[in-house]
Amino acid sequence: MERIVLPDIKDLHLIDVYIQNGGYQAVKKAYAMSTDDVIAEVKKSGLRGRGGAAFATGLKWSFMPKTTDKPKYLCVNGDESEPGSFKDRQIFEFNPHQLLEGVLIACYAIQAKAAYIYIRGEYAKWVKLLQKALDDAYDKGFVGEKMKETLGSQFSCDIFIHKGAGAYICGEESALMNSIEGKRAYPRVKPPFPASNGLWGNPTTINNIETITNVPAIINKGAEWFSKIGEPKHPGTILCGVSGHVNKPGVYEIPTGTLLTDVIYKLAGGVPGDKKIKCVIPGGSSMPPLRGDQLEGVKMDADSLKAIGSGIGTAGVIVMDEDTNLVKVLARISKFYHHESCGQCTPCREGAGWLQKVLERIAAGNGVSSDLDLLISIASNIEGNTVCALGEAAAWPVRFMVTKFRQEFETYVKADVSIPVPNKVHSMRATEFPVADIKL
Repeated sequence: MERIVLPDIKDLHLIDVYIQNGGYQAVKKAYAMSTDDVIAEVKKSGLRGRGGAAFATGLKWSFMPKTTDKPKYLCVNGDESEPGSFKDRQIFEFNPHQLLEGVLIACYAIQAKAAYIYIRGEYAKWVKLLQKALDDAYDKGFVGEKMKETLGSQFSCDIFIHKGAGAYICGEESALMNSIEGKRAYPRVKPPFPASNGLWGNPTTINNIETITNVPAIINKGAEWFSKIGEPKHPGTILCGVSGHVNKPGVYEIPTGTLLTDVIYKLAGGVPGDKKIKCVIPGGSSMPPLRGDQLEGVKMDADSLKAIGSGIGTAGVIVMDEDTNLVKVLARISKFYHHESCGQCTPCREGAGWLQKVLERIAAGNGVSSDLDLLISIASNIEGNTVCALGEAAAWPVRFMVTKFRQEFETYVKADVSIPVPNKVHSMRATEFPVADIKL
């Protein structure tokens, strides 16, 4: 299989090596095309976002208004704070120039004069690596005003690397824009959408790091070539980060539609000690988990995983063997989302705290059987009632884990007992509530 995003070429992170292997030829080809033709080519390729939503990339680019006096911007989301996801940093380290070339093509297609690559604040090493690659691209005349001479085009743009604010919520596209603007990273209410009202109130397109890195290959080899790789409705390759109970954890580039069992057993070397798999989260910690007995025939693409009640997410595959304590796993996941909630929405701010406290009490052996229905009730009341998808990220692991592994959770709870419900439920804080059938 041909690797598109992480080619097996030594020292590809060096600009001279990248150029020797055909680097920065796609941007020259794109700049000789009309912007409409570039967008049409990406549309025909079938490229879909690799950041979680799997939205059609070319369609998103086409939302950018053609006629406007306002400046246009591109944001490239490399916040990558989802537990279980660690693919984007491979691009920063091993193939940064293909990312930068993709940014240049995307900026031309939407006529953005500036692009911001937003990188997770904890990725200090990778910020430096990408900055070195960007400095080299400027020196060679591939970015900035020198582009006009180097690429023979009237178009030019600048690229800026923005170090993230150290919060999971910054990966949400509108919170990311607020962070770049120097504001608190609160997600924005939509509409208006970024294409009409983004950075500083101007039209903005937002794509994931891996998504943009695919673009040069599409321009070089054509939409038809790309569309024939993997699943027709979700074509191309994906970077699959495998962690947990596997012999060879790491990032693997696979065609979409690859069997999940092949990823685990053929690429990641199977489970240590040949133990059975109890649970797999296929797309990062916020995606609904799969039981070990559900894995047969499951494909790694957006539509296949959606059809069985999960999601491709960031393709961060977390494998848990038969000895895993799922109660403690879920308590840890809930602690993360409670900590990372921005606090803007009451259902998420309070509900995520309630989920954590109930799960920690169950894990400590002090739960009661009614706690399990309470967890599902709280999760259901969070889901769909928040400004951004962090509510779902907090709710889905709880609702689906408790539902799919109910028997394991039942062994942790005692016989049900009657607990008085306070008169003023609405005034209770997440840190002090007793267990009760509390509705959000």
